[in-house]
Amino acid sequence: MNDGWFTPDGFPPTLKAKILSGELDERQKRGSRTRLMRFEPGAVTTQSLVHEFWEEVYVVEGEFFGIGESGQPEERFPQHTYTCRPPGIVHGPFRSETGCMLLEIHYFDPDESH
Repeated sequence: MNDGWFTPDGFPPTLKAKILSGELDERQKRGSRTRLMRFEPGAVTTQSLVHEFWEEVYVVEGEFFGIGESGQPEERFPQHTYTCRPPGIVHGPFRSETGCMLLEIHYFDPDESH
C-alpha cells in the first residue's frame, strides 16, 4: 500500500491513485482498470469531470462531497457508499474534509467499443 501512488493528470497533488489491475485505453475506447483513489484531508478539486467510460466508485473509508454545480446541491458520499456514473455524465468538483479512500472501476461498454 505504500508504493505505486501517483497524481493523475489534471488532479491536484492532494489526490493520489494506485492502479490495482487492468489497463484503460481511452483513445481506442477499450479495456478496464481497477484503482484506488486517495484524497488527503482537506483535498479539493476545482474542475468538473466528464469521460467516455463507465465509472463505479465505492467509498472504502472516510467521506467526500460532490460540490454542487449549475445550481445543484452538494452531495455527500460517506463510507460504504456506492455510485455509478455512465459515460458522458458531468460530475465534480469534489472535496474531502476528513480524507478518503475510493475503489474505482473504469470500463468501456463492450457493445460500443467496435
